[in-house]
Amino acid sequence: MPHVSWLDGALDRPESLVTLVQGADAIIHVAGAINAPTRAAFHAANVAGTSALAAAARDAGVRRFIHVSSLAAREPDLSDYGWSKAESEAAVRASGLDWTIVRPPAIYGPGDRETLELFRMAARGVVMLPPGGRLSLIEVSDLGSLLLDLADRPASIGQSYEPDDGTPTGWDHRDFAHALGDAVGRRVRPISVPAAVMRMASLTERLIRRGGAKLTADRVRYFCHPDWVVRDRPPASIWSPAIETRAGLKATARWYREAGWL
Repeated sequence: MPHVSWLDGALDRPESLVTLVQGADAIIHVAGAINAPTRAAFHAANVAGTSALAAAARDAGVRRFIHVSSLAAREPDLSDYGWSKAESEAAVRASGLDWTIVRPPAIYGPGDRETLELFRMAARGVVMLPPGGRLSLIEVSDLGSLLLDLADRPASIGQSYEPDDGTPTGWDHRDFAHALGDAVGRRVRPISVPAAVMRMASLTERLIRRGGAKLTADRVRYFCHPDWVVRDRPPASIWSPAIETRAGLKATARWYREAGWL
């Protein structure tokens, strides 16, 4: 990748973070855990790891710190993941750095494996969804452009933003399922799965996969929350989305097919 220098480092190796921040003008912190078996594991990656990186930046004299959190931080009592992201935000606010916090909604785009199964379901003609609700979306390159822009936007210092594709009230789950169908060229049948059924599926997956389970009870509570629509969008003077979601979903489906994933 041109103009990128890769350095080895890890959030649980503070000595490596010293090397990572040397000579930087800004830190864009995107690392963390979105799935973990325990609250302690979430804390280690998302809270302790963020604190360690902020400390390394401060010690190196790097003032600008852009922290990628999550909409889940709005509901810290809902999941251990959300709690850990809220705690990471508190650590950033207390860091003394020139921080900006970004809470992305659901992210999709080429190369993403978290949303891949939704596209695969749509290609089969049935999309299983949580109970009724609404969500916001953002395409990965749109989010990337925001993070890069923020590094040079002094007006964003001390602010928290929730960016999305610009859809005023977000997407109804069923409308999103139909948009996925359009992206893969199939008419789809959206099916809302009751929370009780999702909890049972989570228990079954945990019994089978144990620590490797992806549909954890934590994630079920997150998925079943009815409102993951952004509220505090960045002002247009800072950033505006460029990727219309239906076009972005089609481009993502095309990438999946070309990569042999779909």
